[in-house]
Amino acid sequence: MTVQEVKQRFGIIGTQSALDRAVFKAIQVAATDISVLVTGESGVGKENIPKIIHHLSHRKHAPLVAVNCGAIPEGTIDSELFGHEKGAFTGAAGARKGYFEEADGGTIFLDEVGELPLGTQVRLLRVLETGEFIKVGSSKAQKVNVRVVGATNVDMLEKIDKGQFREDLYYRLNTVEISLPPLRERKGDIHLLFRKFAQDFSQKYRVPAVRLSDEAVRVLETYRWPGNIRQLRNLVEQLCVVESDREINAEVLRQYIPEIDRRSVPARRDDALSQSEFQTEREILYKVLFDMRNDLNNLKQVVAGLAGGSFQAPQAPPAEASLPVLRHSEPASNPEVPRYMDLPQDDEETLDVDSAVEPDERLSLLDLELETIRRVLERHKGRRKNAAAELGISERTLYRKIKQFGLD
Repeated sequence: MTVQEVKQRFGIIGTQSALDRAVFKAIQVAATDISVLVTGESGVGKENIPKIIHHLSHRKHAPLVAVNCGAIPEGTIDSELFGHEKGAFTGAAGARKGYFEEADGGTIFLDEVGELPLGTQVRLLRVLETGEFIKVGSSKAQKVNVRVVGATNVDMLEKIDKGQFREDLYYRLNTVEISLPPLRERKGDIHLLFRKFAQDFSQKYRVPAVRLSDEAVRVLETYRWPGNIRQLRNLVEQLCVVESDREINAEVLRQYIPEIDRRSVPARRDDALSQSEFQTEREILYKVLFDMRNDLNNLKQVVAGLAGGSFQAPQAPPAEASLPVLRHSEPASNPEVPRYMDLPQDDEETLDVDSAVEPDERLSLLDLELETIRRVLERHKGRRKNAAAELGISERTLYRKIKQFGLD
């Protein structure tokens, strides 16, 4: 079958070259039994690829079983995937088949495969390599003939670096990778999809189909669609049900687009800092500077006491007294780490770093940041989650900083 025939059969709308390439690769691998990993952002339609692969393969008369790995609790996912024997755990009143056994002879689609716990990843690797699995509560290996198609919307290499996903399993799953483009990179397809959804909901709700003015089409195509096709479909359904006027202009359309994205900013690149990440990095530097000032003040008190012939241990100033009055837009996630979101105004108390630190005592901000992160990691014995909580930043930002400073 040609790419166009497959797109018509499975209801795939679009003419973008990257989409056609993904469909073409699905057609090419369908006749084989190799594992496939489908990648792409949430809402781009990754579930269509395993359908194409399964129905164009020799397994088309056997089951296609779809499993959302992210929706199954960690404690029961082994039982759900591989089944269990009677009495294997509390509540196991009888033996039960798992999804792999149900899909024997066919295809199993593991959506959000990157969310699998490490123990389950070991079991899955065994199935992929030997075609065998063991039920929970059993010691007998069972053979299964299943083709595995995985899908993920996360950066798998990053999860491997964090120790959250097995590298050998990744390369076993990723024999062939099929990547689907986000909707913002398919501007020419956006209006086509809108018209298709408008027609579908017109038939479903028995109302005339909504249509867009020329200006509304331009608004539609310049929006970045963080939720991709799923978000567009929901927007069309809202318009179809709520709006009485079937001609949708730009002003009405904007009311259904989230305010945060009306600026139509470009998609965030991996090498670019988001505003939130910039703020968290600045917060670390503020915290370092405040701690340094307090240490210097304490040191001055000690020196002054020694010079006067007496020594009195300095008392730690209260948090309210030691910190300048700074405006902030949200509360801190860790109450011990203040979050400073804005620079102080001219009429507010400010931190005079130059007066607090002598020229030969100054350190670069990067050195201060490196030293703070290193000490916190040592204090928590390398546990990044706890260290990130103390620093008041996300684990992702801390991980990037560890890489940047070579703290591995």
